[in-house]
Amino acid sequence: MKRSAILSLPVVLGLFVALAQPQYTHHFPTPPEGQDNSKTEPPQQAPSRHIDLAQIQKDADDLARTAQTIPTDVESVRKGMLPKDVIEKLKQIEKLSKHLRSELNP
Repeated sequence: MKRSAILSLPVVLGLFVALAQPQYTHHFPTPPEGQDNSKTEPPQQAPSRHIDLAQIQKDADDLARTAQTIPTDVESVRKGMLPKDVIEKLKQIEKLSKHLRSELNP
């Protein structure tokens, strides 16, 4: 009997310690009550930008057409010939890409 009492003593003490620890809860302050905004004007929205869909489509087509020629130009570079307009084509692709991105991302 003494042996079982001695073995159960740590278990009982562990439960007592666990139950005796204070329970921590977070008590956040309540925000102040809102002001009466009925007298103020609603926030104004920024004017919507007009997107020229025809121009965007034209730019996208130009971008695709120009980009299709780059693999052929790179193949020429591998053969030791640098096409004279390949750098201009890459600049044009970059310019069209930036323009399309700015038009489509408000």
